[in-house]
This record gives sequence, C-alpha cells and structure tokens, in this order.
Amino acid sequence: MSPVPLIYIIAGEPSGDLLGGRLMAALHAASHGQIRFAGIGGTHMREQGLDSLFPMTELTVMGLTEVLPRIPRILRRVRETLEDMGQRQPVALITIDSWGFTGRVQKGCQKRYSHIPRIHYVAPMVWAWKPKRAAKLAGVLDLLMTLLPFEPPFFEKEGLRTLHVGHPVVECGAEKGDAAAFRRRHGLAEDTPLLAVLPGSRHSETAKLLPVFGEVLRRLQPERPDLRVVVPTLPHLAPEVRAAAAGWPFQPLVLETEKYDAFAAATCALAASGTVALELAMAGLPTVIAYRLSVLTAFVARSFFGFKIKWATLVNMMLDRPVMPEFLQEDCTAEAITPILSKMLDDSVDRQQRRADMAAAMVKLGFGGASPAQRAAQVVLDYIAERKTP
Repeated sequence: MSPVPLIYIIAGEPSGDLLGGRLMAALHAASHGQIRFAGIGGTHMREQGLDSLFPMTELTVMGLTEVLPRIPRILRRVRETLEDMGQRQPVALITIDSWGFTGRVQKGCQKRYSHIPRIHYVAPMVWAWKPKRAAKLAGVLDLLMTLLPFEPPFFEKEGLRTLHVGHPVVECGAEKGDAAAFRRRHGLAEDTPLLAVLPGSRHSETAKLLPVFGEVLRRLQPERPDLRVVVPTLPHLAPEVRAAAAGWPFQPLVLETEKYDAFAAATCALAASGTVALELAMAGLPTVIAYRLSVLTAFVARSFFGFKIKWATLVNMMLDRPVMPEFLQEDCTAEAITPILSKMLDDSVDRQQRRADMAAAMVKLGFGGASPAQRAAQVVLDYIAERKTP
C-alpha cells in the first residue's frame, strides 16, 4: 500500500495563512482525505492539521528597518526549511505570497530537489511595478496560480504556466448581510437613508481620512437632516474612531460587529481603498473610494517603484471604468468627494447600475460555481498527477 502523499505548504503572513487554510481544506475534500501536509503556517493552517516547522510570526515583518536585523535568522530558517523538505520528500511544494521568504525556498528547492514540483499561489503585482519580476519567477517556478484574471499573460509570455483561480474575497460572505434585522436592531425605518463610512483598517489610514470624512458629512448635513451614518470599525481602532465621530453630524453608529448587516442596510458608502472595497462590492453597495498616502510614501511609489496603475480599486480595474469613484492623494478632499457622494445618495437608477457593474466584476474575480480554494486545489492535484505521468 503506497503512503499518503505529502504536500509541503508555506505561508509567511496572515493573509497567506487564510488562503493556505482554505486550500488545505479543499485539498482534503478533493482527495477524500488522502493528503498530508508539512510546512509553515499560522492559525488557519494549523486548524487544518499543519504542524508548523516554526512560528509563522517570525516571517511577518515589514519595512526595511524591521527586516534588516532579522536577515541572518530568516536565512537560517530558509536552510532549515529546505533540510526539512529534503527529509520529507513531498510530492509538491506550494508557497503562498511573501516572495521575500518563499522565493528563497523555491530557489533552494530548484537547486537541491529539482524533481519536486514548485507551485506558487498569489502573483506579485508585476502589472503595477517591477515587470521584470515575471521573468524571475518564470526561471524558478513550474506553476503559478493567480487571484486576478488579467495576471496570467504577464507570466505566460515568460514561459511560466499560469492559471487564474479566483480572488478569496468571493468567499467572504459579504453578500449575505441582513438589512431588515440591522434596521430593526438600531431603530432605523425602512426608508431612512443610511451611509456606511469606513475610514480604514490601520491607524495610518484613519489619521488621514477621519478628518476628511467628517468634513464630507458636515457638508452633507444642511440638505439631509434625515440621513443616518454607520461606521463599522475594528476593536483596535474603535477608540480613535469614536472620538472623531463624536464631533460628526447624523449621530453616527460606531460598531465593531455587524459589518455585513450594515452593508446590506446601507444606501451607499464612503470608504478607504483596500480589501474593504471588494467586500463592499460583494455586498452590492455603491461606494465612493478615498485614500491618502503620506507625501513621502507617495513620492517614493511614483518616483522609484514606478507605479503605473490606472485604478486603485480592483472593481474599477476589472471593468476599466469608475464603478467606485476614486479620490486619491491630492483629490482626496471633502470639496471633491461631497457632490459625487450626494448624487449617489439621491440617484436610485445610478445606484442600481453600479450594483450591476459590481456584480459583473465579482464574476470576473471568480464568484459563482466552485470557490477559488476548490479551483486551486484541483489545479494542484491535476498538476501533481500530470508530473507523475511518465
């Protein structure tokens, strides 16, 4: 009787751990439990049975000043990972994002164990910056799985087999909010207009956006006495958000839970750019997007990294039009945002069209049919079987 095959799987940060956990669950299901795992991961991957070689938190570092002192330790962890892989001889290596670490492991695997299929999940953003990275990945990997449908051609032209499997946001459940229950809980009449305000998930974002969003609300107040505002936030940001919202009109509801119910109940939203924009699109909530980087960070991004994207929001990228109007950097002002948001609150036909456009974008990102994790699992199993075939 042949042993149950083992897949070596590595994630280096929380978002990759979530993807890894979902992928492991899908691989278990697709193989009827006939898969084992080893590697490195966090909470979600441990829940699927992974005994992490070392704590994933050792790899979750950002910024030059944080990374430099840890380089010797990280390189030692690369060596330990490769030695562990050599002893276990997996049927495939799957790395998830975090190319700074996982790329070193993939290169080491290529040199030491070229017979092991090398698979990577989540493509670097070569379409936004550093396009030459596509060739570097093609020189190391056997297979790449992408989240976005327009990414494969960037890598295929370099000779790397690349498949789009879908974006994990389509599994988040944002479309399942209960509007009626939310309005009942908070004493909101069915016809009361409700604006969801989401000023970011980091202090660096809220510090820049809370003053702008507050001024937008003050500009809306004279003509909208019946408007209500809900501000879904995170526990670590709640004190800061509550302090700012205390000076806003419309008696804002600042909530640490009920986010998707709030999305379902809202008329439209004003939100920071980021993952939440995709959740709002999944919920079908017409949204205005705003964002500000620090002056220095924006200068570096434009001058040194050569960012060259037309849209900041994936929904707009998918359809190449401003389904979610964007106000970024110098344009992120209350004066610019208010008239667009006001029109969105008033125009039900406009909102209906935006909802249809968001739904179309979500289909492009993989909504409907098999989940992205199920698609990725099938791609992995098919590729392993293909490599086994003489």
